[in-house]
Amino acid sequence: MHIKDLPVHERPQEKLMYQGAQALSTSELLALIIRTGSRERSAVQLAEEVLSRTASGVSDLKRLKVPELTSIDGIGVSKACSILAGIELARRLDPGGRPSLYRASARNDREVAAILMEELRYEKREHVILLMLNAKSEIESRELISIGELSAANMHPREVFAPAIRQGAAGIIVAHNHPSGNPEPSEEDLRVTERLAETAKIIGIRLVDHLIIGDGTYVSLRNEGWILP
Repeated sequence: MHIKDLPVHERPQEKLMYQGAQALSTSELLALIIRTGSRERSAVQLAEEVLSRTASGVSDLKRLKVPELTSIDGIGVSKACSILAGIELARRLDPGGRPSLYRASARNDREVAAILMEELRYEKREHVILLMLNAKSEIESRELISIGELSAANMHPREVFAPAIRQGAAGIIVAHNHPSGNPEPSEEDLRVTERLAETAKIIGIRLVDHLIIGDGTYVSLRNEGWILP
């Protein structure tokens, strides 16, 4: 399948335009750098092939070299240089002083929540964010699942797990904010968490946590006992 064959709302460029770059997965961001696919594979599929060549996911991209990239069918010297230039630019923009989700440990709910809080604490509507994890419980990519009204956002298991299945994630963390600033879970939050946990068991993708972000504080439903280890 080529990118043009995808529904408009699933195409990387359109997602970036209407939802922002933060809504794209790592492979989708990389696909925009690659720009075009080959006869056999879309740009997203080529991006996924590039990511599969790394030992530790996105953090290992900086170790790739041109010959390794051009060994992938569909990636020539021009695409390889574009990828490496994008990686170097990202390194220069964020040399290590600013907290990053992709350096955070998925096992450290306080660290993950603190980073998301800076993004979500002043939002006037609920945002549902999906963090996708690899087998080492490292955060590989993220996706904005939905933006809701003042007090509710869509968190149906189908919408949550579809990106994780596409990305081959081993586990997920779901996070959403409470615009009121009070992160105490509502009855609906607890019901949704139970449904997500049940779906995770069926699909075989671990639900690591559900974080509710408030203003300067948060609640981990794993720590509260609603998600079993």
